[in-house]
Amino acid sequence: MREPAFWYRPRSLQSYALWPLGALYGAITERRMLRKGVDAGIPVICVGNYHVGGAGKTPTVLALTKLLRELGETPVVLSRGYGGRLQGPVMVDRARHTAVDIGDEPLMMARDVPVAVARDRLEGVALAKSQGATVVLMDDGFQNPRLVKDTSLIVIDSERGLGNGKVFPAGPLRAPLKAQLARTDALVLIGDGRAANDVAAELAKRDKPELRARLRPDAGSVARLLGKPVFAFAGIGDPERFFRSLRACGIEVARTRAFADHHIFSNDEIAALAAEAQREQYTLVTTEKDLARLRGREGLPASIVPFAVQLEFDDPAALRQLISDHLYKARERRFSRR
Repeated sequence: MREPAFWYRPRSLQSYALWPLGALYGAITERRMLRKGVDAGIPVICVGNYHVGGAGKTPTVLALTKLLRELGETPVVLSRGYGGRLQGPVMVDRARHTAVDIGDEPLMMARDVPVAVARDRLEGVALAKSQGATVVLMDDGFQNPRLVKDTSLIVIDSERGLGNGKVFPAGPLRAPLKAQLARTDALVLIGDGRAANDVAAELAKRDKPELRARLRPDAGSVARLLGKPVFAFAGIGDPERFFRSLRACGIEVARTRAFADHHIFSNDEIAALAAEAQREQYTLVTTEKDLARLRGREGLPASIVPFAVQLEFDDPAALRQLISDHLYKARERRFSRR
């Protein structure tokens, strides 16, 4: 879906008109979050959002994958496979699966880490454990009570924040903020913005840490695009952030085209983008997540350049200590119950 602009305006008639629906949706979600979940038997780290749309969960999961391996763990990512047709449980196989099968994010992440896709998260955990997982990394699912989370890290884009702070459909929140704050173990703020400072302050009162991070463009991707006018397109939660990132690297963004998050590109759309780029002598560039949805497509123009980024934490030692402490406590709790 494409996020409505009024979600990010402090006062709007649309938001006020939809407030009763948001209140009802929020009450149902909050009550659902109170249900008791099932213990996976191994530590579960959830990387989630308070709101719908993108904020940087996937780069955060990949950064945690690297850290967990450095700590001697064997992580397996658990994903619902949003946008894919397979119910699972299934391990993602990049040689066999496409984004139509298991979603774009699992396909992209499977390049770096084993990914289990399952609509039923308990079945997904069983599959992950059968693959030797010592830790399950949940990509999303913060509001879902089906599985006990040992650690919940919430990712927020510091430039966008939480919009008008209202619950869907009146605003972008998935549940009332107070209920979500109570279940948060740490906040990951991406970028140098101040839009989420109030949220960070609320969590600080609860002795929950704030971790600052930023998306660093891959030097090779930047080098391939410098000095060339580019035609950038993206179907992610915040396409404008992608376009800003390109410009911040000194890349000449001559034209842009934004699509809805998880947009499934038709062959005609790709052909039209390629034709326009060729006509104007622009270089076509998109995100790795978008390119994952195009993977395996016949007739895909070879000229499309993926713009790769990775998440870097300002204080990696603080993140390492946080994760180490939570893993120790999770295992200590399970041991003490035996």
